[in-house]
Amino acid sequence: MKTFVWMMIVGVVMMSMAAPVVAQNTMTAAELAQAETMARAPGVGWAMLGGGIGAGLAAIGAGLGVGRIGGSMVEGIARQPEASGSMFAPMIITAAMVEGVAMFAIVVCLLLAIK
Repeated sequence: MKTFVWMMIVGVVMMSMAAPVVAQNTMTAAELAQAETMARAPGVGWAMLGGGIGAGLAAIGAGLGVGRIGGSMVEGIARQPEASGSMFAPMIITAAMVEGVAMFAIVVCLLLAIK
């Protein structure tokens, strides 16, 4: 418990020290004007909102899919414990494929939002 408290204190101190560095504005006047112009472009906000929602839905879908795969494996092991070794590799491969599709969907959503 004592170690956990010290780790939390160190974490809070480190985060409070990093805040001023992140808050500094290093953009020139021309870059700032260009950023303001792009922020006011029509449809940019909706594209970013759609990309964020799409990426979030992809992550939620992947979490549900991997959870279902794991739950089915646990259920199968509970029914037939001696077959647990033969179930592990296909479960890992299927979970990796689900995660791969989710990563692809997240990248596509974010690319569409940035475009």
